[in-house]
Amino acid sequence: MVMIDLDYKRLRRRGTINTEIYSIFVSRSILQPYHPNMTILCPGTPPDIGYMPDHEKYLARGKRRQATEHLDKHVPEGFPSKLTGSLVWDPDNLAKTYNWNYHLTPEDIDEINKALQQFKASNKPMGELSVETFPLPNFHATLRDISSEVHNGHGFKVIRGLPVDDYTREENVIIYTGLSSHVAPIRGRQDSKWQGKPADVLIAHVKDLSQGCNSKDIPGPVVTADKQVFHTDAGDVIALFCLSEGHSGGESYLASTGHVYNVLAATRPDLIRTLSEPWPFDDFAPNGDVYKLRPLLYYQPATKADPERLIIQYSRRNLTGYMDCKRSVNIPSLTEAQAEALDAVHFTAEEHAISLDFHKGDIQFANNLSILHARGAFIDTPDKQRHLLRLWLRDPEYEWAKAKDLQERFDRVYAGVTIESSVFPLEATIRSSNVAT
Repeated sequence: MVMIDLDYKRLRRRGTINTEIYSIFVSRSILQPYHPNMTILCPGTPPDIGYMPDHEKYLARGKRRQATEHLDKHVPEGFPSKLTGSLVWDPDNLAKTYNWNYHLTPEDIDEINKALQQFKASNKPMGELSVETFPLPNFHATLRDISSEVHNGHGFKVIRGLPVDDYTREENVIIYTGLSSHVAPIRGRQDSKWQGKPADVLIAHVKDLSQGCNSKDIPGPVVTADKQVFHTDAGDVIALFCLSEGHSGGESYLASTGHVYNVLAATRPDLIRTLSEPWPFDDFAPNGDVYKLRPLLYYQPATKADPERLIIQYSRRNLTGYMDCKRSVNIPSLTEAQAEALDAVHFTAEEHAISLDFHKGDIQFANNLSILHARGAFIDTPDKQRHLLRLWLRDPEYEWAKAKDLQERFDRVYAGVTIESSVFPLEATIRSSNVAT
C-alpha cells in the first residue's frame, strides 16, 4: 500500500507535478518505487462530490470507472472475503432475532431517583459522577450486560422510559451521566474550550442552532435540522439521550459496518482496497491548511486476546466540507476512486440500515467502531423542538484495540481529561474546535 502526496503550494508556483514528489507514504513508513496500484493524490480538478451524496452521480462514476479502469477483482491480501458474528447483521434478520429495547422498570427508576438524591446531597461536581457516586445496586448488572451487548453483541441498545419531565435540566444531565457511568465509565472531551478558556467539555447538545447564526460558524449538520449522512463520531461508544422530540422527522439510522464490508467485498472488492489506504482528512485547523492521512477502514485479524474486527472511522464533512465550512483547496483532493468509495459506504449503509424513532426519555448506546449512524432531517415548531444530549464513552473492560494512527485520533478525545477541567453545559452551544479527525 503506497501513497504519493504532492506539495501543492510549491508545485502550483512552478506549474509542474510530474517530478517534484516530496514524500511517499507506505504502510510501514519506508520508501518504495512507484507501481501502478498506488493511490496518488495530486492537484487538479477535485471530483464532483459534496456533503450530500448524489445517487445518480455515484452510479455514473462507478459505471465510468468500471468501463475505463482495471479494477481489483479481490479484496486486499489478508482481508476476509466475508465477516461473520453478532456485529455483522442486516436489518431483516436483526428485527427477527434481536430486541434492542430495554424498558425501565419502576424498580429501576426508584434506584435512579435514590442515586440522584444521594449525588446532589454530596455537593460533588459532575466530573465525579461514577459507579460509586451514582450507585445503582440492582440495575448495575443490567447496564453491564448492555455494555457487553454494545461491544460484543449487536453493537447497540436503547433504554426507554426515563421520565424526563419529572426532573430539572441539571438533574437530567446528572441522571444521564451517572447511569452511563455503569455502561462505560470513561468520558471523552467533545470540545477543548468553554467560554473562551481551556476546558474538557464532556457533554454536547444536539439541537438546531442554525437560526440567526452565521453560516460560516456552523461546523456541520449536527447543529442544524438537515439530514446527517452516514458517518461515525470520535468516541468508542456514543450515548444519545432524548430530552425532547421535534415536530416530525429526525429518525436515527444504524448500519453494521461488518455487513457494509460484506456487501462491498462481494460486489466491488476494489473499493475495499481504496477504503483501506490513506485518505486526506481536512482538520479544519484555524491556523492553516492542516490535514491528516489515514484510512477509513481498518481490518484487524484475530489475536489471542481479541476476535477478528472491522472498524470504519470517518466524518464525511472532513472529506467534502459542509456548506460554508469549505474543505481547504491547499490540501490533496479526493481521487475519483475515493469519491466512489465514500458514496458506496453511504449508499450501502442506507440500503441496509435499521430506523429507530427517538422518543423523549430514550437513551441510545452504540458502538462507534462497529456501527455507522445517520439522522433524518427534522422539523421543529415553537412547542416541539428536537433536543438530544451526547456523550462519548469508553469502557476499559471491553475497549477495542486500535491501529496506531486511529489510536492517536482517540487520544485527542480521551487523554488528559480531568475532573477539575470537566464541564457539563446545561444549554446548547456551537463547539469551538474540531476535536478529532
